[in-house]
Amino acid sequence: MDLKESLEKDLTNLGFSWFQIKQIKIGLEKGLNVSIYAKSEFNTDQMEQIRFGLEQNLDVSWYTKLEFDEYQMYEIRLGLEKKLDVSVYAKPEFNADQMYEIRVGIEKCLDVSIYLNSEFDYYQMEEIRSGLEKNLNVSLYARVEFDSNQMHEIRLGLQKVLDVSFYLNPSIDYEEMRRIRLEMEGSK
Repeated sequence: MDLKESLEKDLTNLGFSWFQIKQIKIGLEKGLNVSIYAKSEFNTDQMEQIRFGLEQNLDVSWYTKLEFDEYQMYEIRLGLEKKLDVSVYAKPEFNADQMYEIRVGIEKCLDVSIYLNSEFDYYQMEEIRSGLEKNLNVSLYARVEFDSNQMHEIRLGLQKVLDVSFYLNPSIDYEEMRRIRLEMEGSK
């Protein structure tokens, strides 16, 4: 039995799957410090995200945590690649989609603090980010009480320079908001 087979057998005995072993082997072949991710608790995709970061000499300590799934790790790794301040969103309370919206906002030099709240789903974050990109007063609708569809209707009203106060109420459903907005647009 050669060294490679011996290593594979040892890793199998330690509970690693074939796919995890493959990630460890790739790391060893590339001269990486595989001890950072050679933990059976990490799934194959998490190991791969950590390996990709190591290959690029990134500070993978930001995301080598079991509380991050591979999609969150991917978003953090992308931020590190782009030299962004990942401390803003490298938090387990944000899912990968939320991290994406925050990362894109940071890339566009937006003040993401207004939607840096895990109570916003990523659709809400996207509506707030879209408003920020258009220099709208997003503070009018950046409230968790508004769902993303309501936020969308308010944002469209602001873009058309309408007085959105007529439907700026979380108890008005988005279809009614749309009706009011379209009526206002028609009378302009």
